[in-house]
Amino acid sequence: MSQDNPLGDRGRAFEEDYFRKRDRELIEKIRKASAADEARREMGSRTGLQDPAMLKELQALGFTPDTVALLPLVPLVQMAWAEGGVSDAERKLIVRLARSRGIDEGGAADLQLSAWLSNPPVPEVFAGAARLIRAMLDAPDAGQTLTADDLVKYCESIAAASGGILGINRTSPEERALLNTIARDLKARQP
Repeated sequence: MSQDNPLGDRGRAFEEDYFRKRDRELIEKIRKASAADEARREMGSRTGLQDPAMLKELQALGFTPDTVALLPLVPLVQMAWAEGGVSDAERKLIVRLARSRGIDEGGAADLQLSAWLSNPPVPEVFAGAARLIRAMLDAPDAGQTLTADDLVKYCESIAAASGGILGINRTSPEERALLNTIARDLKARQP
């Protein structure tokens, strides 16, 4: 003797639907976590950074495997914004350095750099970059051709690019103060 229970069948259908939805959500969550782990591994191989906390910090600052090549250029972008705007001369110097470092026109890193030169990155990018750059420069596996001194010299070039009249006072007081901070941060040894 079978008993028809339409409410019971409907309840089971809702329950099954709920669990299918939960399963899909969990699978998506695992997929995203796996993709984030893979992105961190790739950024680690590109920067030489192996500390998981630093790699997570890179991601939190918005870097991806496609844009992490911009990390050493952050101090230059910061210097360009020191007086509240990026001049054409500063922009050209930064783009020229980016091209020499393999950042191709139209790629994800180039688009991010263009965005930064049009609108400054959030302050957290500037604040977090120096420590990460210092660690990257110190990393034995980074294969870096840049040094802290190189980056400071590039920053000096950016500061002098559009300042002064007839070569006098080419670097503003704001730029000098920022340059000192960048030099100190980049040349500091990791604990």
